Amino acid sequence: MRLQSRGLMSNQTDIEMLGKKSHQKSCQDSPQLQHQHTSPRERRAIRDNIYKNKRCRMETCFDFARCQSGFRVYIYPPQRGDEISETYQKILSSIEESRFHTTDPSRACLFILAVDTLDRDQLSAQFVQNVRLRIQSLPTWNDGRNHLIFNLYSGTWPDYTEDLGFEVGQAMLAKASADVVNFRPHFDISIPLFSKDHPPKGGGIGYLTLNDAPPSRKYLLVFKGKRYLTGIGSETRNALYHIHNGEDIILLTTCKHGKDWEKHKDSRCGRDNEEYSKFDYQELLHNSSFCLVPRGRRLGSFRFLEALQAACIPVILSNGWELPFSEVIDWRKAAIIGDERLLLQVSSITRSVGHDRILALRQQTQFLWDAYFSSVAKIVLTTLEIIQDRVDSHVSRNRLLWNSLPGGLYALPQYSTDPAQFPFYYAILGKSPSQQFTAVIHTVTPLQSQISPVVKLIIAVAKSKFCAQIVVLWNCDKPLPPRNKWPSTSVPLTVIEGQTKTMSSRFFPHDVILTDAVLSLDEDSVLSTNEVDFAFIVWQNFPERIVGYPARSHYWDSSRSRWGYTSKWTNDYSMVLTGAAFYHRYYHYLFTHYVPANLLTTVDRISNCEDILMNFLVSAVTKQPPIKVTQKKQYKETMMSQGSKASRWADPDHFAQRQTCMNAFSHWLGFMPLVHSQMRLDPVLFRDQVSILRKKYRDIEKL
Repeated sequence: MRLQSRGLMSNQTDIEMLGKKSHQKSCQDSPQLQHQHTSPRERRAIRDNIYKNKRCRMETCFDFARCQSGFRVYIYPPQRGDEISETYQKILSSIEESRFHTTDPSRACLFILAVDTLDRDQLSAQFVQNVRLRIQSLPTWNDGRNHLIFNLYSGTWPDYTEDLGFEVGQAMLAKASADVVNFRPHFDISIPLFSKDHPPKGGGIGYLTLNDAPPSRKYLLVFKGKRYLTGIGSETRNALYHIHNGEDIILLTTCKHGKDWEKHKDSRCGRDNEEYSKFDYQELLHNSSFCLVPRGRRLGSFRFLEALQAACIPVILSNGWELPFSEVIDWRKAAIIGDERLLLQVSSITRSVGHDRILALRQQTQFLWDAYFSSVAKIVLTTLEIIQDRVDSHVSRNRLLWNSLPGGLYALPQYSTDPAQFPFYYAILGKSPSQQFTAVIHTVTPLQSQISPVVKLIIAVAKSKFCAQIVVLWNCDKPLPPRNKWPSTSVPLTVIEGQTKTMSSRFFPHDVILTDAVLSLDEDSVLSTNEVDFAFIVWQNFPERIVGYPARSHYWDSSRSRWGYTSKWTNDYSMVLTGAAFYHRYYHYLFTHYVPANLLTTVDRISNCEDILMNFLVSAVTKQPPIKVTQKKQYKETMMSQGSKASRWADPDHFAQRQTCMNAFSHWLGFMPLVHSQMRLDPVLFRDQVSILRKKYRDIEKL
């Protein structure tokens, strides 16, 4: 299933034809890729040496038997003398903090080197010596089988080949500036070139705002960068002046780079350098519809990610470049893929793109930036998720899941490979959620009598015409009461005794929950049947969000430089607690299988904050706030007797723990996902001066 972005299709043919030409021609056809310093025989020898296993594919060079205990990733411990760059440490830390990491090599499906292989340019200060010997001494190297090697820079001056200085064997490469000639499809992974300053996690936001209209900007096409006077990568950049007009097409180059640039300067250098200094790069970037992304010495450049973040549509001129994550990302929805030999056609092609198409392309740049590229962690996790999709090919994500919000990292295919099963694709597919809900009541105190709050709650919820069933999670230390102690209801009542009796277990994706909607309830929640019905009707219109009653808020405490949590009743909120709230059952699966084990352990250890963590997760996915609905009386947690688990509400440490949780969860994500809102949804005709008989939810007015 493919999601078609809307746009003026008359321009689509020209754009795609331009893209097809660049893909049909290998990088050997491109004039600037002809190495001037080595003979064809030497180049073949280099290539054959690097890729002795050029025919490697998952089915021939990967041992699937190693993955029987799940997709686990092992990082070798560093050896004495290993020097790891800051960038490689970010990569390793991203893996260590992910749900894939294991410290047991016998359980590993994939192995990551402790040796830093990012910069294999022999002239670089980051170049690591003797990599071949270090790798071959590893006990489980096995010619690289089931290993993943990260690389940002390969080769060196003057040829910049893909030579890494060691044999990768049967290892997969996660490589920047990947060349389609040497790239092994569905085995290697093309990653973007990113700078050492790229955020470790979270990442900077994109620059397209909802009120950013009109969709076109001050400039049509811009570029500002080095002009290579000699050698590989020089031809395209040296020809940019032909389409620069100084008005809406601003293509600026400078000769001032390298120690001996003046020895090679040509007649245009003086004028180019003067024009170059007149414009600010960031101003150009954020005020242009299109950004030229020509190849540098290597096929990729930092310009690519800079353009994506700035919502500037990349116009890629780098013949033979395997675009980042091309296995799963449809770049035709976010970029124009050009051909370096057709440089002079770029201005007419970009002018032919209509406003609708420009806006659709720019919106897609923002989605892709945020989903896969805004931090080192997202680049690394996207790489691992692609490999996991190959390993578990029977439950792999399709293109719709990868190329539309919220993206492949939040759409776990182990839950379903059908996009229609995920709440955030309902609108795209024209689907509505099911018409019933399952109430899940978290119980931690003994069932003392028929007047217990939980009994009243079960009776009220069961009367809802939308209720399909009620599930009671028995997390109490006392024995499970016999069936005759529970109230009789017109809907099925299932009691599940928790195996671990932990707070996080309330969000376990039990098979008994078959409806799309889950009504999560604390045992002491006080809700009427009308309140339940009204909240469910609201949720049906916002199935990807949390919809409910008890609201809380977060704020930045500047005196402590940390996030704060408040339960004060105001018009502003950013959380709806799961003690009385609807959400989609997928979030049970995401909570259980996406959140790192150490965070779940923290929640269970303090018996607190699971509701905050669920809000963080849903807001991170949707980029939207939850929705509060009106209730007839102030939601309150009934104070339970001391000595029970529920006495945590009266514990003075309870609030302090929630403050701490706010900061632990935002640290995990690398940003604060919660969004403030002042929207509250009331029943139709609420407090309207009309006949009381016309009012559908009359008891909600009784404040």
